[in-house]
Amino acid sequence: MSGKAPAQKTPRLARVLILDGHSAAALSFVRSLGRAGYWVAVGSNRGSFAAASLSRYCQASFEYPISTQEITAFAEAVREFVHKNDIELVIPMTDWTTLPIAHYPEYFRDLCPFALSTPESLDFVSDKYRVVELARSLSIPVPETWLIVSADDLKTLPEIAFPVVVKDRFSVRWVNGMPVFGSVEYAYTRQSLLEKAEARLGQAGDALIQKFVGGTGIGFSCFALNDETRLPFQWQRIREVDPRGSGSSSRRSVPLDQEVMAASVALIKHVKFQGISMVEYKKEIATGRSVLMEINGRPWGSIQLAVASGIDYPRFVAEWYLHTKLPPEKLAYQAITCRRMVGELTHLEHLRHGPPPGWPIPYPNLWTSLLKIATPWYPGMRYDDVSLSDPRPGVAEISNWFQRRLKK
Repeated sequence: MSGKAPAQKTPRLARVLILDGHSAAALSFVRSLGRAGYWVAVGSNRGSFAAASLSRYCQASFEYPISTQEITAFAEAVREFVHKNDIELVIPMTDWTTLPIAHYPEYFRDLCPFALSTPESLDFVSDKYRVVELARSLSIPVPETWLIVSADDLKTLPEIAFPVVVKDRFSVRWVNGMPVFGSVEYAYTRQSLLEKAEARLGQAGDALIQKFVGGTGIGFSCFALNDETRLPFQWQRIREVDPRGSGSSSRRSVPLDQEVMAASVALIKHVKFQGISMVEYKKEIATGRSVLMEINGRPWGSIQLAVASGIDYPRFVAEWYLHTKLPPEKLAYQAITCRRMVGELTHLEHLRHGPPPGWPIPYPNLWTSLLKIATPWYPGMRYDDVSLSDPRPGVAEISNWFQRRLKK
């Protein structure tokens, strides 16, 4: 009789499909789940550059028909891949896939779980005007905002200090079966405001006009489950891809601000959102108030900062949806700065053109920013994209950035 212990079977690793492989959040999810031992695949829109599919942790990849234009074909492609590869969890990254999946559940019935909140809560947080109105009712500071649904509404606008922001109510919506993608523009004169607002009315049927808020971007995130909000995390933007306002190219984790956290939790609980989400604010220069900008009800572009700081949202998402394992209520996190190199390059590109005429607040200096960005590393600094242990995605993103500009 042998004295050896019986061999233990190695459990089969759970298989996860990440959608929107072009997004920064997708790369963060692939790396995090791959390091945790999951079998990870990446899907992306046909013809798009998907850096996440180049990761060493990506075991398989495929392209699907554009999700915002061909929902039936997109659904069929996802279903086929899920069945062929025994996928146990699908995690969409952007509104391009989150909203079609939520709005057409019949196409995905009897498949594996999807990491999504309820359609009702997704619809709510996707509607920037409803979010502003909710915040007003909760006494949370918001920019002055006007909803314009006709040319007559433009005539009744009060006198507004310029510049003002003309933005879409949704990041993406469908008009007559075709997608209309949201935009954000600045108007510096009354005539420019009328022209930009009328253009949005013609394309989308309505538009939001908002008072300009100058200040530093603040982000708050958490994991909402039932009536609880877990894993609170906060950060501050250092540089934005577009200095006039956009996602960040560099940001740092900061201690939790109790007012920001209370406001964010109140919003998330009110809409009964489930899963991870991010609430965005501007810390107003004039008043120091944290003014609500929007809610992102899906993984956000700078989520790698949370992972690098010690809050691994991707792993906690997978553990909840696959094993119903609750994430911790709260984790201490490190003070970390995280940068995305292609975002930093685009930031410098914007600075080279200088501020637009009439820009009301200080504009970053090109040479000062270049000096800061040229410093490749210092203690506590990490990258979203560039990684020595997983170099291909970051190198490919930088190469793709230069190639696209050379083609122009």
